[in-house]
Amino acid sequence: MTDWYVDDRCTNCDVARQFAPELIIEEERASRILRQPGDDAENRRLHAAVFACPTRSIRSASGQPDPALDPFPMALDDGVLICGHNSRQTAGANSYLLRRPSGTVMMIDTPRWSPALAERYVAATGPVTDVLLTHRDHVAHGRRYADHFGARLWIHEGDLDAVPDADQVIRGTGPVEIGEGVTAHPLPGHTRGSVLYLADDRYCFTGDSFYWSRTTDDLEVAESVTWYSIEELAASLARADGKLRFEWVLPGHGDRRRRDADEMSRRLHALAERTAQARPRPIDFTAVRW
Repeated sequence: MTDWYVDDRCTNCDVARQFAPELIIEEERASRILRQPGDDAENRRLHAAVFACPTRSIRSASGQPDPALDPFPMALDDGVLICGHNSRQTAGANSYLLRRPSGTVMMIDTPRWSPALAERYVAATGPVTDVLLTHRDHVAHGRRYADHFGARLWIHEGDLDAVPDADQVIRGTGPVEIGEGVTAHPLPGHTRGSVLYLADDRYCFTGDSFYWSRTTDDLEVAESVTWYSIEELAASLARADGKLRFEWVLPGHGDRRRRDADEMSRRLHALAERTAQARPRPIDFTAVRW
């Protein structure tokens, strides 16, 4: 008999609910198990949540999770994998592996640091040439992963003080091509140096600039945890409106989703208009609509 539960270390980061939304829900500002998995597919989704959870809060009273059911890195489609094993030091941010036509890989933000995990990612995908940091909140393990891979570490100048030994520094507010088919788009707002990375007009790695909300079933910004300036974020989205074309929104925090590129363009335009109406507000993690 299964007996999964969520312990009191949960920080309500939403990661587990992204992987098993039919089994894990939010209640009183924390995750809790709604029901036990009913078949093998649900058990696998539950284990994905277990191995992604940054606080290791999803537990079983009868024993340890099955390491053979650790799915990470887990393919989202043929071009991107999600790393899992989210880190407490990045507030549980998601990280991704982006396959390139050359057979190499770029890592966007980082999971928790582990040499064994680093080797696992390389074995699954191929050599990692670049570690792309979206902003200062997610830099915790960037240098270690970059050094382990022999990869270049990227950051925007606005957040350079968080990782002053970065190998490549993105400057200004205009788009910069950083690899074949991959462009960095500075998007100041969440932090001064926030960047999104656009790949192949298909994948949009947004960091914490915007995300897919299951609550609203739409693109959203996290107004209540915009550290630098909601007005700057609105201006950034206005610059990006009509210039970004993508199918996948792949954020650090919040859910990911795939939609037709035309639909995503319409939704981004609407998001830019909504954000232009936003005004500064106190930081409040409880107000985020996951």
